[in-house]
Amino acid sequence: SAGTGGASGASGSAGKGGAGASGASGASGASGASGASGASGSAGKGGAGGGAGASGASGSAGSGACSNGQTQPCGACNTGTQTCTNGAWGTCTQNPPANELSLVGTIRDFHARDKTNGHPDFEWNTGDDKDIVATTLGADGKPTYAPGASGTTPTTNGKATFDQWYHDAPPTNQTSSLPLTLTLKPGSNPPTYSYQNSAFFPIDDKLFGNEGNPHNYHFTLEVHTTFTYRGGETFSFDGDDDLWVFIDKKLAINLGGVHGAETGSVALDTLGLTKCGSYSFDLFFAERHTTESNFRVETSIVLEKP
Repeated sequence: SAGTGGASGASGSAGKGGAGASGASGASGASGASGASGASGSAGKGGAGGGAGASGASGSAGSGACSNGQTQPCGACNTGTQTCTNGAWGTCTQNPPANELSLVGTIRDFHARDKTNGHPDFEWNTGDDKDIVATTLGADGKPTYAPGASGTTPTTNGKATFDQWYHDAPPTNQTSSLPLTLTLKPGSNPPTYSYQNSAFFPIDDKLFGNEGNPHNYHFTLEVHTTFTYRGGETFSFDGDDDLWVFIDKKLAINLGGVHGAETGSVALDTLGLTKCGSYSFDLFFAERHTTESNFRVETSIVLEKP
């Protein structure tokens, strides 16, 4: 057999330690494969190169050697970049695709239950209510009322009225679109985006109006988008009232009920997703009672504009 990295020996002599006559060393393969046997030289133990030994030129720098300033893609789905410093690859830094994520939601305004065309679930009972929605999205991409056609929950009055939350149902509700922009947190790695509003009243004096209140307190919001799962992403929400997040059409966060600000979060690595796969993200929110409305999102998911 030829010595490591032999290029092309013409007529190597036999015997222990005999070198191939013309066997040159491999050109640049720091970890190139060993040369093949020489054409006429029987390879000795430790032979430098046999007759037709292949060059090590195509060997990759398996030891991690690199040239200073050289860069290469890294991380899941090649979404990051690492730079060579002093002959070694540095930390993989995720490249933020943008300084902000621009989403578009659908917002629906409702009357309180004591108003004309009022909705019975708005300005009614308070408290946590975790059994409102089923754990899988319905075929129409909206939450399914978990108690079924004949059931209720402590803060809702049945399927027929719940279905109006995220469907157009005039004159019970009015609908509009709502831009929602998440901003990149400076210096975050992986890139993390956030939106925070401790007075989340986006339709004050719009649609049905404030109806004599300081704010328009009774509305729902839904956001639908997609993302590529890269590994390690998280999503967290802090706010009130109801909030449900579905990832890949499965319930991932459940903050149902009429309550003060509550926090829910999910680590996507726990959901059995396949790296580099594309998945759906669906968020449903409801503000059903005076007097506060908090809405805070923080995520390393790169949500795509619908």
